[in-house]
Amino acid sequence: MVDLSSTSRSDVSGRPDRPMIELRNVDMTFGRGHVLRNINLTIPRGQTLVIIGESGCGKTVLLKTIIGLTRPTRGQVLFDGKDLAQLSEAELARERTRYGFVFQLAALFDSMTIGQNVAFPLREHTKKSLPEIREIVLTRLAEVGLPEAVMRKKPAELSGGMRKRVGLARALALNPELMLYDEPTTGLDPIMSDVINELILRTRSANPVTSVVVTHDMHTARKVSDRVIMLYPLSRLKADEPQAIFDGTAQELDRSRDPRVSQFVNGEAGERLMELRQLSSSQSLRKY
Repeated sequence: MVDLSSTSRSDVSGRPDRPMIELRNVDMTFGRGHVLRNINLTIPRGQTLVIIGESGCGKTVLLKTIIGLTRPTRGQVLFDGKDLAQLSEAELARERTRYGFVFQLAALFDSMTIGQNVAFPLREHTKKSLPEIREIVLTRLAEVGLPEAVMRKKPAELSGGMRKRVGLARALALNPELMLYDEPTTGLDPIMSDVINELILRTRSANPVTSVVVTHDMHTARKVSDRVIMLYPLSRLKADEPQAIFDGTAQELDRSRDPRVSQFVNGEAGERLMELRQLSSSQSLRKY
């Protein structure tokens, strides 16, 4: 059985002992659909955790649950020792200023300029003056390799890779302690994908930040992770099987003897294709 509460494999010496994130016996259901089951997860400070798994296995739901964007059907989510379910809306809003979220499609405000997008969290959550905000915006854009000239542009005027970098700059605006990335390289070419990977690494080296990355991209998983967990769809598991079928380093991931892990890592359809064919055949038979 995989133990998701294992200690960090990265060097987090000198940091407080209290984990940044703890999930205790977390379940998540939507109607009759069971997405997460009995998840126990501890993320130490300073660790970069990558979550992999096929579509529909609950990766993004887990990411949103970690920061209270969705509330679990059962169990506890602790952020820096605080149970999110016990916090008032004002307290929860204050805690959320401590993390940055890079959405899959950047989620920029189309009606705002790039400068206004990056400045948004600073205007909402701080009392900084306009000159101070402008200076921070310029600094964050420079950190992700974007020139001052983009400040006056709208998101529609930028390429996908540039929008991703703007999303990262906005997420970094409040100097967060926790960074969350939802499919940060989806839709990008290999070179731009690696630019995003390098920015994730640079963010970690420049700031004492804990990171959680959801991705299908095995290059990203290998390059940025201290630790990788793999979730599996509950519909394909027995009732007593843990949902996390792997927890370890990227090197251990490549050596895994679990055929479900190796098939995903190597992009092999194999048994999954046979399952889909059998499902299609059974559905066809039920029509007659």
